[in-house]
Amino acid sequence: MIKYIIIAVVVVVLLAIILGFISAYNTLVKLRNSVEEAFATMDVYLKKRWDLIPNIVASVKGYAKHEAETLQNVITARNARYQDLSVDEKLEANKELSRGLASINVVAEQYPQLRANENFMNLNNQLQRTEDDIANARKYYNAVVKSYNNKIQMFPSNIVASMFNFKRQTMFAVESSEERENVKVEF
Repeated sequence: MIKYIIIAVVVVVLLAIILGFISAYNTLVKLRNSVEEAFATMDVYLKKRWDLIPNIVASVKGYAKHEAETLQNVITARNARYQDLSVDEKLEANKELSRGLASINVVAEQYPQLRANENFMNLNNQLQRTEDDIANARKYYNAVVKSYNNKIQMFPSNIVASMFNFKRQTMFAVESSEERENVKVEF
Protein backbone atom coordinates (compact mmCIF):
# COMPACT_ATOMS: atom_id res chain seq x y z
CA MET A 1 0.00 0.00 0.00
CA ILE A 2 2.82 2.45 0.87
CA LYS A 3 4.45 1.54 -2.42
CA TYR A 4 1.34 2.76 -4.32
CA ILE A 5 1.19 5.96 -2.29
CA ILE A 6 4.85 6.70 -3.06
CA ILE A 7 4.27 6.00 -6.75
CA ALA A 8 1.17 8.24 -6.73
CA VAL A 9 3.10 11.06 -5.01
CA VAL A 10 5.99 10.73 -7.50
CA VAL A 11 3.53 10.76 -10.42
CA VAL A 12 1.76 13.84 -9.04
CA VAL A 13 5.08 15.65 -8.47
CA LEU A 14 6.33 14.76 -11.97
CA LEU A 15 3.01 15.85 -13.47
CA ALA A 16 3.22 19.16 -11.58
CA ILE A 17 6.77 19.72 -12.82
CA ILE A 18 5.80 18.90 -16.41
CA LEU A 19 2.77 21.19 -16.25
CA GLY A 20 4.95 23.93 -14.73
CA PHE A 21 7.44 23.61 -17.61
CA ILE A 22 4.63 23.66 -20.17
CA SER A 23 3.10 26.72 -18.53
CA ALA A 24 6.46 28.53 -18.35
CA TYR A 25 7.21 27.71 -21.99
CA ASN A 26 3.80 28.93 -23.17
CA THR A 27 4.16 32.13 -21.15
CA LEU A 28 7.60 32.77 -22.65
CA VAL A 29 6.27 32.21 -26.17
CA LYS A 30 3.38 34.59 -25.49
CA LEU A 31 5.73 37.26 -24.14
CA ARG A 32 8.19 36.84 -27.04
CA ASN A 33 5.31 37.29 -29.47
CA SER A 34 4.22 40.40 -27.57
CA VAL A 35 7.74 41.82 -27.91
CA GLU A 36 7.67 41.16 -31.66
CA GLU A 37 4.23 42.72 -31.97
CA ALA A 38 5.29 45.77 -29.94
CA PHE A 39 8.35 46.27 -32.12
CA ALA A 40 6.27 45.85 -35.29
CA THR A 41 3.91 48.57 -34.05
CA MET A 42 6.80 50.90 -33.27
CA ASP A 43 8.43 49.97 -36.58
CA VAL A 44 5.39 51.30 -38.48
CA TYR A 45 5.92 54.73 -36.95
CA LEU A 46 9.69 54.61 -37.42
CA LYS A 47 9.12 53.77 -41.10
CA LYS A 48 6.63 56.62 -41.42
CA ARG A 49 9.21 59.03 -40.02
CA TRP A 50 11.83 57.46 -42.30
CA ASP A 51 9.61 58.19 -45.30
CA LEU A 52 8.90 61.79 -44.23
CA ILE A 53 12.58 62.72 -44.05
CA PRO A 54 13.24 63.09 -47.83
CA ASN A 55 10.23 65.40 -48.16
CA ILE A 56 11.38 67.58 -45.27
CA VAL A 57 14.95 67.67 -46.60
CA ALA A 58 13.66 68.64 -50.06
CA SER A 59 11.61 71.48 -48.53
CA VAL A 60 14.58 72.77 -46.57
CA LYS A 61 17.01 72.45 -49.52
CA GLY A 62 15.17 75.09 -51.50
CA TYR A 63 15.70 77.66 -48.77
CA ALA A 64 19.03 76.63 -47.30
CA LYS A 65 21.36 75.83 -50.16
CA HIS A 66 24.48 76.68 -48.16
CA GLU A 67 23.45 74.30 -45.34
CA ALA A 68 24.39 71.34 -47.51
CA GLU A 69 26.43 69.54 -44.83
CA THR A 70 23.54 69.42 -42.36
CA LEU A 71 21.19 68.13 -45.03
CA GLN A 72 23.75 65.63 -46.31
CA ASN A 73 24.09 64.14 -42.80
CA VAL A 74 20.34 63.56 -42.67
CA ILE A 75 20.31 62.06 -46.15
CA THR A 76 23.23 59.77 -45.30
CA ALA A 77 21.47 58.54 -42.16
CA ARG A 78 18.38 57.80 -44.22
CA ASN A 79 19.88 56.29 -47.40
CA ALA A 80 19.61 52.56 -46.63
CA ARG A 81 16.51 50.64 -47.67
CA TYR A 82 14.49 50.46 -44.47
CA GLN A 83 13.07 46.98 -44.99
CA ASP A 84 16.58 45.56 -45.50
CA LEU A 85 17.79 46.73 -42.08
CA SER A 86 17.91 44.49 -39.02
CA VAL A 87 16.10 45.52 -35.84
CA ASP A 88 19.32 46.90 -34.32
CA GLU A 89 20.20 48.72 -37.56
CA LYS A 90 16.71 50.28 -37.66
CA LEU A 91 17.08 51.53 -34.10
CA GLU A 92 20.55 52.94 -34.81
CA ALA A 93 19.46 54.58 -38.08
CA ASN A 94 16.54 56.23 -36.33
CA LYS A 95 18.87 57.59 -33.64
CA GLU A 96 20.89 59.21 -36.43
CA LEU A 97 17.72 60.61 -37.97
CA SER A 98 16.73 62.12 -34.63
CA ARG A 99 20.04 63.93 -34.50
CA GLY A 100 19.57 65.07 -38.10
CA LEU A 101 16.09 66.38 -37.41
CA ALA A 102 17.47 68.48 -34.58
CA SER A 103 19.98 69.95 -37.06
CA ILE A 104 17.23 70.70 -39.56
CA ASN A 105 15.39 72.53 -36.80
CA VAL A 106 18.37 74.83 -36.34
CA VAL A 107 18.55 75.46 -40.08
CA ALA A 108 14.82 76.14 -40.39
CA GLU A 109 14.89 78.67 -37.57
CA GLN A 110 17.27 80.75 -39.69
CA TYR A 111 14.76 80.96 -42.57
CA PRO A 112 11.42 82.56 -41.60
CA GLN A 113 10.08 82.12 -45.13
CA LEU A 114 10.68 78.35 -44.81
CA ARG A 115 8.74 78.25 -41.56
CA ALA A 116 5.88 79.99 -43.35
CA ASN A 117 5.87 77.53 -46.27
CA GLU A 118 2.59 75.60 -46.26
CA ASN A 119 4.11 72.35 -47.55
CA PHE A 120 6.88 72.50 -44.98
CA MET A 121 4.39 73.21 -42.18
CA ASN A 122 2.24 70.25 -43.27
CA LEU A 123 5.27 67.95 -43.27
CA ASN A 124 6.33 69.36 -39.93
CA ASN A 125 2.90 68.65 -38.42
CA GLN A 126 2.98 65.09 -39.77
CA LEU A 127 6.43 64.64 -38.29
CA GLN A 128 5.29 65.95 -34.91
CA ARG A 129 2.38 63.48 -34.83
CA THR A 130 4.72 60.69 -35.88
CA GLU A 131 7.21 61.60 -33.14
CA ASP A 132 4.38 61.42 -30.59
CA ASP A 133 3.31 58.03 -31.96
CA ILE A 134 6.92 56.78 -31.76
CA ALA A 135 7.17 57.92 -28.13
CA ASN A 136 3.99 56.05 -27.21
CA ALA A 137 5.03 52.94 -29.14
CA ARG A 138 8.46 53.08 -27.48
CA LYS A 139 6.84 53.10 -24.03
CA TYR A 140 4.69 50.09 -24.90
CA TYR A 141 7.62 48.23 -26.45
CA ASN A 142 9.83 48.83 -23.42
CA ALA A 143 7.07 47.68 -21.03
CA VAL A 144 6.62 44.44 -22.97
CA VAL A 145 10.39 43.87 -23.16
CA LYS A 146 10.63 44.41 -19.40
CA SER A 147 7.97 41.75 -18.75
CA TYR A 148 9.67 39.35 -21.14
CA ASN A 149 13.15 39.92 -19.70
CA ASN A 150 11.82 39.51 -16.16
CA LYS A 151 10.24 36.20 -17.08
CA ILE A 152 13.37 34.77 -18.70
CA GLN A 153 15.48 35.78 -15.71
CA MET A 154 13.20 34.63 -12.88
CA PHE A 155 13.16 31.16 -11.42
CA PRO A 156 11.85 28.64 -12.53
CA SER A 157 11.03 30.06 -15.96
CA ASN A 158 14.72 30.93 -16.44
CA ILE A 159 15.42 27.18 -16.66
CA VAL A 160 12.87 26.77 -19.45
CA ALA A 161 14.16 29.94 -21.15
CA SER A 162 17.72 28.64 -21.22
CA MET A 163 16.60 25.18 -22.38
CA PHE A 164 14.68 26.63 -25.33
CA ASN A 165 17.10 29.48 -26.14
CA PHE A 166 14.91 32.45 -25.23
CA LYS A 167 17.22 35.48 -25.41
CA ARG A 168 17.09 38.74 -23.49
CA GLN A 169 15.74 41.63 -25.58
CA THR A 170 17.14 45.16 -25.65
CA MET A 171 14.97 48.08 -24.67
CA PHE A 172 14.66 51.04 -26.99
CA ALA A 173 16.66 53.52 -24.94
CA VAL A 174 17.91 57.06 -25.38
CA GLU A 175 21.69 56.92 -25.22
CA SER A 176 23.09 60.43 -25.46
CA SER A 177 22.24 63.68 -23.73
CA GLU A 178 21.48 65.21 -27.15
CA GLU A 179 18.82 62.58 -27.76
CA ARG A 180 17.33 63.10 -24.32
CA GLU A 181 16.39 66.61 -25.33
CA ASN A 182 13.17 66.95 -27.27
CA VAL A 183 13.48 67.04 -31.02
CA LYS A 184 11.92 70.40 -31.63
CA VAL A 185 9.95 70.21 -34.83
CA GLU A 186 7.87 73.36 -34.48
CA PHE A 187 9.16 75.91 -36.94
